[in-house]
Amino acid sequence: MFKKFDEKESISGVLQLKSSVQKGIRTKLIESYPYLENHIDNILPKKDALRIVKCHDHIEIIVNTAGDLLFFRHREGQWMPTLRLYHKYPFFLPMQQVDKGAIRFVLSGANIMCPGLTSPGAQMTTVPKDTIVAIMAEGKDHALAIGKTTLSTDDIAKVNKGIGVENCHYLNDGLWHMKPVK
Repeated sequence: MFKKFDEKESISGVLQLKSSVQKGIRTKLIESYPYLENHIDNILPKKDALRIVKCHDHIEIIVNTAGDLLFFRHREGQWMPTLRLYHKYPFFLPMQQVDKGAIRFVLSGANIMCPGLTSPGAQMTTVPKDTIVAIMAEGKDHALAIGKTTLSTDDIAKVNKGIGVENCHYLNDGLWHMKPVK
């Protein structure tokens, strides 16, 4: 999604959000990520004026008054945290761990294949299909990608071929390198 993302060319506009829209987004985020409920006021303060950065390819990014990139989504889909936000609050997403051999592929934007999630060194948290997950790597402390499961973890283990997690945002992609939006 952000492989060829360039902030100068990809951003088409920035909109200030009405407080009612902000409230709706906060509610959706708490529904999607219940573990964030105690921290939502730190991430999205009620008095803060949130903005949405509209980008090409139907991508929207939530930005706070400091310009920090917080959440993004594609085509009215589910809001996903940026890796910078996830590194500050590394507890609110289920984790899928890939083995060491998959690290370089994930960091180049490849989707996570089922064998990379079922091999020795990999670990899976049980989740249903279409769940937003953090991709961890064997032997590493921080997430290297945010993705969306294409199959439930039970199906990933059974089928063991094809794409298991769609890679949406990874370290050193265009969104990672994007500067705060003022």
